[in-house]
Amino acid sequence: MKNRLHYGWIIVIVAFIALLTGAGIRSTPSVLMVPLEGEFGWSRSVMSLTLGINLVLYGLIGPFAAALMNKYGVRKIISSAFLLLAIGIFLTTFITSPWQMHIFWGVFVGVGSGCTVVLSTIVANKWFVKRRGLVVGILTASGATGQLIFLPFLSHTIDRIGWKNSISIISAAAFFVFLLSAILLRNSPSEKGLSPYGGELEKDVPTTGLPNSSFSQVFIALKDASRSKDFWLLGISFFICGLSTNGLIGSHFIPACIDFGFTPTLAAGMLATIGIFDIIGTVLSGWLSDRFNNRWLLFWYYSLRGLSLLFLPWAFLSGYIGLWGFIIFYGLDWVATVPPTVKLTTDLFGKERAGILFGWIMGFHQMGAALAAFGSGLIRSSFDSYSIAFMIAGALCVVGSGLVLKINTTPAENYEKMIS
Repeated sequence: MKNRLHYGWIIVIVAFIALLTGAGIRSTPSVLMVPLEGEFGWSRSVMSLTLGINLVLYGLIGPFAAALMNKYGVRKIISSAFLLLAIGIFLTTFITSPWQMHIFWGVFVGVGSGCTVVLSTIVANKWFVKRRGLVVGILTASGATGQLIFLPFLSHTIDRIGWKNSISIISAAAFFVFLLSAILLRNSPSEKGLSPYGGELEKDVPTTGLPNSSFSQVFIALKDASRSKDFWLLGISFFICGLSTNGLIGSHFIPACIDFGFTPTLAAGMLATIGIFDIIGTVLSGWLSDRFNNRWLLFWYYSLRGLSLLFLPWAFLSGYIGLWGFIIFYGLDWVATVPPTVKLTTDLFGKERAGILFGWIMGFHQMGAALAAFGSGLIRSSFDSYSIAFMIAGALCVVGSGLVLKINTTPAENYEKMIS
């Protein structure tokens, strides 16, 4: 019996597929941007606003999703989220005006994908005592895998069968994850008669620590955490993370490549290649976060990302060699910040609050992403170039590298005393 695969790893596989699909869905607008502009005559700012709405909701839903998971269970919330995604994506095939894009892709997809924000944290803390950092790293890498699979596929199918048929396929993928989640996900190890992986005693089983897991407790957790300087440092640094990843590169790298004469398929392939190196970097980051000082890991991640973004305008001008250098260097750092940030959140505030508070911190991330998604579109429309956007993001990453070193490493017990 001891040699049997712990069901926690089955949960990791299902969560990986769910997060992979969610990431692929979130990356879809970067491929759709140019075809929709061509068909409807929309400006770059129209799609940028849709992305902004999507990314804001994606971030803000997180803490509420964590509370709902605590109250109703992970299975119900994740399966419902993917059903909403399937519906929202399918309705997008009927759009004729910008407001419909804002509603179906901005609101529906933003809310549905937002329910997955805290899934890696919830799974790691509920199902694992050992290997938590590695689990978070693996699940975070699912975003890059989704990007790697979906972007080239979408770019190819849009060329062959049109964007509406391609979107229908994505809707079907979301519906498949809805079924998979409803069948295989479980809410806690106790439902399978197990202790968390690496834990032998009942005390290892995480509890919510939040009575009734009501929405009021979401705001109580935020109110308590807001008294901690560390919460704001984590939030502001993650704001910069979102601005320099999902919002900027995730949303505008393909259009920027097209500006320099690359084909949409090649541009999608290059963004997907960033995902290949991100898988390596993020899983390695999860392994490192179990072993080294997470503040210093974040310092190096933000510093190196900032340097790569400052170099990007020259990479475009230097041709393939410089651009592929950026892809490798930036790719290894794409979302490597997530495992150390989750680890610090858990260490500082306790695993009982980690899901909800990481949801709030992820809200900062997505507000930064939304600002970059919309602001970069405006910069491109105003100056016919993304260079200023890349330079601003790079400079802010350097600022973020300094902020994370000011985070304390006091244990969660000290936080409990502060709010009591």
